This record gives sequence, structure tokens and C-alpha cells, in this order.
Amino acid sequence: MVVTPGRRPSAGRTGIPNPVDVHVGSRVRLRRTLLGLSQEKLGEALGLTFQQVQKYERGANRIGASRLFDLSRVLDVPISFFYDDMSSDTSAKSPRNIVGLADQAVEPFEPDPLAKRETLELVRAYYRIKEPAVRKRIFELTKALANADDQK
Repeated sequence: MVVTPGRRPSAGRTGIPNPVDVHVGSRVRLRRTLLGLSQEKLGEALGLTFQQVQKYERGANRIGASRLFDLSRVLDVPISFFYDDMSSDTSAKSPRNIVGLADQAVEPFEPDPLAKRETLELVRAYYRIKEPAVRKRIFELTKALANADDQK
């Protein structure tokens, strides 16, 4: 694939979303889910359809500067939130940073496990436990189970 100056590769031409766009989209999904908003409600607040929100969250569509600004306002986070926790590996996989992309096999991008629905539901359920002592015991149990798996 030849990238000409001023033009950027997009999922439409390559079929592969830019890993940075996927990361930003996953952060939108993370915050939306933590706030308990549906894609439809977020779309209404932004003047978008839920399908457009889906495409942003998957990284299939890039989020422009003005839309990112609107998202930060609606989701009540600073713009930097969308880039937080981005690994250097992810930013390095951006097609802009890869020379000879067409000649190389690019491994598929795996989304952050912390942004999975299962993780978000677990965190939300955990914080619904009213009793701090019970919550702490569940936390300790989870850590013990994870450490037991690591020692096998």
C-alpha cells in the first residue's frame, strides 16, 4: 500500500482499523459503559445514530477533533482520557509509523482486556456491594485465585 502525503490509510481502504482508533474507541466504550449509557443514549447526546457510535467504538470510523471534544464533554472526561493507557506498541502499530506496510504481515490488534464488557460488568457489580468488608474479602479472594493460576 502506498501512502501519499496528506492522505492517511483508513479501515475503508485496508479493512484493518488503525490501532490508535481502536484504542480511542475502546476508551469511549469503557467510559460510556461505566456511566451506564447505551450507545443510543450517547448517540442522542451527540446528534448521532447508535450505529455511528458503534463504528467509533470499534475504531472503524475515526473520531475527529470536534467530535472528540463533544465526547469529552458528554462523558465528562478530559480529552487525554481517550489516549490514556495506550501502549507504545499500539501507537507504533499506527500505519503512519510503519514503513512498507503492504510488504509486512501485521498481526491482528487485540483490544485491551480491561475494556471488555465482562470486565466492566464485574467492576460495576463489585462496587454495588455495599459492605466494605465483604468487598475487600472478594478482592482478596480474586487476587488469591489469580496468584494460584500463576503458580501452576
